[in-house]
Amino acid sequence: MENRDDLRYQKAKERVEEIKGFYSNLTAYALVIPLLAYLNYQTTDFPWVIFPALGWGLGLLFHGICAFGYNPLFGKSWEQRKIKELMNSDEF
Repeated sequence: MENRDDLRYQKAKERVEEIKGFYSNLTAYALVIPLLAYLNYQTTDFPWVIFPALGWGLGLLFHGICAFGYNPLFGKSWEQRKIKELMNSDEF
C-alpha cells in the first residue's frame, strides 16, 4: 500500500513541476513580448514582433495543454478505456 502512495506522490510532484514550468514560461512571455513590441515600434514600421509572439504563444498554448492535462483527442476517458481494453486483452 505504501508503494502505491509513493507512486501517487511522485506523479503529483511531477505534475506540479510541469505546472510551475508553464507559469515560468508564461511569465517570461508576458515580460519579453512587450519589450520586443516596444523595440519593434521604436526601430521599424514592419510589425516583426508578430512572429515571435505567435510562435512562442503557440508553444505556450501546447505547454499549457500538457501541463494541465487537457487533451481533446486522448483525454482521461480515452486513457481509462484503453487501460481496461489492454487489461482485458491477451497481450499481457
